Amino acid sequence: MNGEDELEELDEDSLHNSEALPTRRPHPVIIAASVTARGGLLWLPVAGLLALAGKKKTAKRALTAAAVAMPIGHLVSVVVHRRRPQAASMPARKALPEHPDSSSFPSKHAVTAAAFGTATALEDRGAAVFVTPLVLLVAYSRLRTRVHWPTDVLGGLLIGAVVALAQAGIGRSAKARATACRFAAIVRPVFSDHS
Repeated sequence: MNGEDELEELDEDSLHNSEALPTRRPHPVIIAASVTARGGLLWLPVAGLLALAGKKKTAKRALTAAAVAMPIGHLVSVVVHRRRPQAASMPARKALPEHPDSSSFPSKHAVTAAAFGTATALEDRGAAVFVTPLVLLVAYSRLRTRVHWPTDVLGGLLIGAVVALAQAGIGRSAKARATACRFAAIVRPVFSDHS
């Protein structure tokens, strides 16, 4: 048995043996989280609420991270061809109006949610207290409705978090360069006057 088969067996066991993932129809809130997060649309009104709360910079960073992460998630799914859980007859799966047939890995919902949530947390911990539960709800909704394997969601969360961390690192580097340039502009005339 190769590593891919072992991973699939682990995923199947976790889906079928978990009391947290029953096969009955999910609560409407879970369905709504999954449906509204499709294509990253959920994060637009969330960013709007952050902006209205005076956190425009946080909203901008979070939306940018989500916008960068989404195509990366789609690119990874093109490279990694993985079948989705066979759950078409389950009430949990039938609850969703969508019937995705693209590659299962990674969960693009999870990628986008994690990028938005991580960027929010890096910028404003207070805002993260409200955003993080929503991120987790979206991730859980993809498992609960049986459209993804657990490792698809975990992989998506990891990819999204890495994108947001990379964005923050690039932002800090750019800020450091700008500060260094301003400092050099101030110091250069001092030294040139004494040469």
